[in-house]
Amino acid sequence: SRSGAVLLGGIAFQLQDGWKTYWRTPGDSGVPPRFDFSKSDNVDAVTVMWPAPRQFDDGAGGTSLGYKHQVVLPLRIVAKNPDKPLVLRADISYAVCEKLCVPVEAKAELAFASVASTEDAALSEALNAVPKPANIGDPIPVTIRDVKRDGNNVLVDVTAPESKDLSLFVEGPTPDWALPVPKLVEHAPPGVKRFAFELDGLPPGAKADGAALKLTLVGGDKSYEFNINLN
Repeated sequence: SRSGAVLLGGIAFQLQDGWKTYWRTPGDSGVPPRFDFSKSDNVDAVTVMWPAPRQFDDGAGGTSLGYKHQVVLPLRIVAKNPDKPLVLRADISYAVCEKLCVPVEAKAELAFASVASTEDAALSEALNAVPKPANIGDPIPVTIRDVKRDGNNVLVDVTAPESKDLSLFVEGPTPDWALPVPKLVEHAPPGVKRFAFELDGLPPGAKADGAALKLTLVGGDKSYEFNINLN
């Protein structure tokens, strides 16, 4: 759909049963999708939005993060000139995995007219599945209450209804940070669920002190994104 200089589109991935593809941070194994929009016409910038992922056993004792069956990645596209037609061209590199991973190279092209069109249901659903920005302690259905550092460990306390199936994912300030997937701790304080992860997978020379981390909390159909600085 089109509204002045900003447009919405999406890239859809259809996967066969048993196959998966990856989130922007793939977890312990896997390759995130990469996009090159440089061959587009009248495009100033493109932001890829990522619906909340699920976690899977990667078959090697680790955890990978991504999607099964199908996923639409919404795109926020800024036109250079809102009065002219726009053509989005994407070169896409990604991997699909069952027991083994297969690299895929694909191309997509999407033309936008100057009139607004109705967003399709799949795009609306995907936009709703993108984690919403939140702050620690916000009064939302699932929230992070506290983040504490204990030496090389980080503890994240979460409040959520008892029935919620919770996942927490952590990303560093740059893509070359490969922090482990946080795990639920058995003995948490009353009223909270506690996740823990170690400060492993930092790039050479990187310091954890003051690092900007992104925490994505997923509980049922609700998901939120928290930006924190590690003390």
